[in-house]
Amino acid sequence: MEHKVLIVDDSVMMRTVIRGFVTKMPEFKAVAFAENGKKALEELDNHKDLALILLDIEMPEMDGLEFLRYAKLKSKAKIVILSSVALSGSPYAAKARELGADAIVTKPSGAVSLDLVDKRGGELSQVMRQLVGLR
Repeated sequence: MEHKVLIVDDSVMMRTVIRGFVTKMPEFKAVAFAENGKKALEELDNHKDLALILLDIEMPEMDGLEFLRYAKLKSKAKIVILSSVALSGSPYAAKARELGADAIVTKPSGAVSLDLVDKRGGELSQVMRQLVGLR
């Protein structure tokens, strides 16, 4: 069974990196992409059966925290914050948890972390699998 994933990040490079990572995991399929929270809300309407949302925080038009407020009302998908500003103990991380984020994985090298897979791929894979009930 493939678990459907929405990738939300304002950087086309990061969406590409994350998509490549998800594609290599046979139990997941990246089915939708958005460059901000506003577009991501539209994708929620188009994809009712999402299992996971990989969500950046800092984005134009509607940031990840504002999207999170609405997403928890519109979707049963688990939400993983994937952001450079959501370090453990930071105000962003605390707010994301308060709004219902299911997990937080920090980008290792800033907003555009091309080394995400090398430095956080194992952690991200483990979190994704756990959230959908895989071992």
